[in-house]
Amino acid sequence: MNFGGIKATAGQIAGAILAGIFHPDWSYVYNGSGEDLISQLWETICIAFLGTFISAVISLPFAFWAANTRHKKWYTSRSGKIVLAIIRSFPEIVLALMFIKAVGPGSAAGVLALGFHSVGMLAKLFSEAIENLEEGANEAVTAAGGSKFNIIMFATMPNLMPALISNTLYRFDVSIRSASILGLVGAGGIGYPLIIALQYRQWNRVGVILVGIIVMVVIIDWISGWIRKKLV
Repeated sequence: MNFGGIKATAGQIAGAILAGIFHPDWSYVYNGSGEDLISQLWETICIAFLGTFISAVISLPFAFWAANTRHKKWYTSRSGKIVLAIIRSFPEIVLALMFIKAVGPGSAAGVLALGFHSVGMLAKLFSEAIENLEEGANEAVTAAGGSKFNIIMFATMPNLMPALISNTLYRFDVSIRSASILGLVGAGGIGYPLIIALQYRQWNRVGVILVGIIVMVVIIDWISGWIRKKLV
């Protein structure tokens, strides 16, 4: 490993960076312009929420496809699991760059990138929840002459709902962190002003943005965890 490229002034620059970060620009927290910290954090939360909601809706049919307890032939569920693995293999940053080219920079690209990527993980979690369900309720509906649709609506979904909500909240928690990063490539949210502040060496601005991200993540994590505990 070659360390020859380290500048002689590296220590001085690092000190300036740390000094700026530990003296945040509090005037950026809220100024009513729509470009302040509060507005950008709210946009980040909205991107994560919409992306997670879209992926949760799309993931449900994929989950039934991939659940091996729902099919008599093993290769049906196996093909679903392979498709989900392929979807999960695309990094969110790459998806964001692709959607930026397709729909332009901004929040829409971030929502689409998070929505697409989250399908792979959420559908996997949903399918595992389906596989772990007891068959008693399904058998009761079948014995009463219910169709496959009746089984899903009146037996599977009521028992599955707590797991669906819990897994969706967990994914939303993850999406908050991801949405904060996607803005670095132009996909909306708090990441965009962060990369601008880094480029212009506005370390005080970087400091307050990092504080905002930490507070947002901690609050969302606490709320999500509290709701998930109530569902257990």
